[in-house]
Amino acid sequence: MTHESTKLKSNKISRRDLLVIAGAVIFISLIYLLASYFINTIGFPLDDSWIHQTYARNLALRGEWAFRPGLPSAGSTSPLWSALLAIGFLLHLSPYLWTYFLGGLSLFMLAVLGEWAVRKLVNSYDPRFPWIGIFFAFEWHLAWAGMSGMETLLHGLIVTTVLVFLMTNTSRYLPLGLLTGLAVWVRPDGLTLLGPVLMTIMLNEHGTKARLASITKFIIGFGSLFVFYLLFNLAVGGTPMPNTFYAKQAEYVDWQMIPFPERLGQMLLQLLVGPSLVLFPGVLGWLTKSIKQRMWGSFAAMIWCAGYLGLYISRLPLYQHGRYIMPAMPIFFLFGLLAFAEFDAGKMFARYHWVAQTTWRSSMVMLVIGFIFLGARSYAEDVGVIEGEMVATAKWIAEKLPGDALIAAHDIGALGYFDYHELVDLAGLISPDVIPFMRDEQQIAVYLNQHGVDYLVAFPEFYPILTGNAEIVFSTNNPIPLALGHKNMIVYRWKSP
Repeated sequence: MTHESTKLKSNKISRRDLLVIAGAVIFISLIYLLASYFINTIGFPLDDSWIHQTYARNLALRGEWAFRPGLPSAGSTSPLWSALLAIGFLLHLSPYLWTYFLGGLSLFMLAVLGEWAVRKLVNSYDPRFPWIGIFFAFEWHLAWAGMSGMETLLHGLIVTTVLVFLMTNTSRYLPLGLLTGLAVWVRPDGLTLLGPVLMTIMLNEHGTKARLASITKFIIGFGSLFVFYLLFNLAVGGTPMPNTFYAKQAEYVDWQMIPFPERLGQMLLQLLVGPSLVLFPGVLGWLTKSIKQRMWGSFAAMIWCAGYLGLYISRLPLYQHGRYIMPAMPIFFLFGLLAFAEFDAGKMFARYHWVAQTTWRSSMVMLVIGFIFLGARSYAEDVGVIEGEMVATAKWIAEKLPGDALIAAHDIGALGYFDYHELVDLAGLISPDVIPFMRDEQQIAVYLNQHGVDYLVAFPEFYPILTGNAEIVFSTNNPIPLALGHKNMIVYRWKSP
């Protein structure tokens, strides 16, 4: 018998609550898009967003899983997300409107899930106003992810759903297996969900027979989708995982050499910037409760969260607001919100309860409101960088360079969408043969010569040897990265250094 909290009153979310949460999602989405439009322009804050758009367009219009027409490749980290985006091209709504809709829908469903989870797990929660759902809708990392054009928030939604089901003592292991398999189709790290599910089964189920039955159901559900995922990657790329799985780890090997305490500090900085800083004590409180009351589902979810964060800081850098760890942020926020929602005078800070509660609430409200605008401005700035660098460069190349020119580039997203020149991908997404030496500039120079490359598109600081004496053909002269202390993207006429 487990000791997870059980409800004393209905955890049903009313139609009014759903409308309030939907209104909050629409409001925050408009704030971000209007800020982007008036400060810079409409677009996406990541070049990778255009990679998904390119795969989606080719799938919808040509029936091909390819970045370049006629050349199948496994350069999309998220086959499911690219397939969903393809619907927008069939409906003539892409690249922007349909993508923003999917991101907003993911944010709405995540906010509703968070609200439902707290009502389910905390008996004393007052359901008269869905403030938990409002928090999820307004939290700036999640809003940024929702408008990013990436699969990040969809992955966070599926991951959080699996972990919330474990926390609420579900015994439906077949659907949990299906959700876990679906998570892998969104991002390969969905495989990490195997750990908390199996751990919960071993701790919650009593007797070998019951455990084997539950594990069997889970594995059947998971395997039925995972097998097709492996076959899909083998068919289009020749490897069991997409090219990005291998390329990213090879590209950021220098990050893995940074002392772990420094990487941990950078992760905490990204994770705790905003209202999440106020939630951190609650996360520790929920951990304590989970251990004391043997809430194994919650404990397994917390171990997963810590392991996921640790896995990413050990392998990949935490740039772009920590986008690689964003799928773990919703469940991290939920832990803190659960603890504070359970906060009452009879259990915690009894004498100073009113003071502590008022301080926490006012701090939370001020941080949430403040980061609505700070997050929107940051989003607009990020969009300005991508539009002014990658998109502007891709459009110039499409218009100015000869049609038979061979282009080598590290950032291929916008190039794939706006230009049709043949590409050599130095990031290894559609040119996986560069992965073994992708950080060796001397070897890259040999490779470019062997393939007869005509132009190199790069940020000069990323390839100082390759670009040191190269002839500059075009520079974006975008002021945004210059103001941030970075250099502009440049098109070079390739000549071996």
